[in-house]
Amino acid sequence: RDIEIGDTITNSIDGETIPLAGYKELKPVVFAGVYPQDNDDYELLKEALYKLKLNDAAIIFENENSEALGHGFRTGFLGLLHMEIVQERLEREFGLNLIFTAPSVKYRVTRTNGEAFWMDNPVMFPPTQEVEKIEEPYIDSQVITPQEYIGRVMDLCKEKRGEFVAMDYIDARRVNIKFIMPLAEIVIDFYDKLKSRTQGYASYEYEITGYKKSTLIKLDILVNGKVVDALSCIVHRDFAEPRGREIVAKLKDLIPRHLFKIPLQAAIGGKIVARETIAAMRKNVLAKCYGGDISRKRKLLDKQKAGKKRMKLIGDVEIPQSAFINVLKLGDN
Repeated sequence: RDIEIGDTITNSIDGETIPLAGYKELKPVVFAGVYPQDNDDYELLKEALYKLKLNDAAIIFENENSEALGHGFRTGFLGLLHMEIVQERLEREFGLNLIFTAPSVKYRVTRTNGEAFWMDNPVMFPPTQEVEKIEEPYIDSQVITPQEYIGRVMDLCKEKRGEFVAMDYIDARRVNIKFIMPLAEIVIDFYDKLKSRTQGYASYEYEITGYKKSTLIKLDILVNGKVVDALSCIVHRDFAEPRGREIVAKLKDLIPRHLFKIPLQAAIGGKIVARETIAAMRKNVLAKCYGGDISRKRKLLDKQKAGKKRMKLIGDVEIPQSAFINVLKLGDN
């Protein structure tokens, strides 16, 4: 672990003092939380990551704790393909069942007091009033597609805040469309949507070019009034409310019903921008109450109502493991 790729090893007595040139430190650009589905596998995951790093020096990871998912690791990758390869290797070679949270990128944040720092996790997002500016990584993107899908590809890139640069015809049927786009817009579902809209015929590649200032905010997801940090994300202000509505609507289908009503909310700061409610499981407490005075029935209903209210205050909502994966797949047109 003390040796990096490109380090120069030399004799301590009269050895070479000039390091071998040409090597650069690898800097991850995509980050995601990695958690074992079974919390008892935490040590196995830790050992697997250390072993994997022996022949893949580009992986970086540090301990991370989530209230919803337990103990895991914040892991950095060189890109989306690298992340998929690492996930596949961890599951196949080490027999682990894993949960990967929504991938994010590294942002450069400048506070109002002039202090600047790097942020790769929504949990690190400072209060809005303390933020002077936020810069996010941009890429030069090239999409190669048959000409009949040009319109669909152009629409998709514009939805992802892309800026059109140029379009070149490779031959009579294929075109190369160039866009400048934020890296954060392609790390979740861009590839799937591109393949869907072009029937699998399009391909793309990208290169990171630098950082630009953007209007970004933190979107929190609350389940039963509690923030679930594993579902929080950093989004552009223009897309925050639609994204929040999509997430809570998806969660309504993914979280099973409990004995009490569960509110699902999306919030920006202290403002709720979207809400759904999972109805409580109902039990007919009047089933055995034949006839009798209405006050007797009212007493049973009031007792049930008080019990559900108390259960809502002290009860925990169980979020299934699959919800954290499926909530990322927000559908396509």
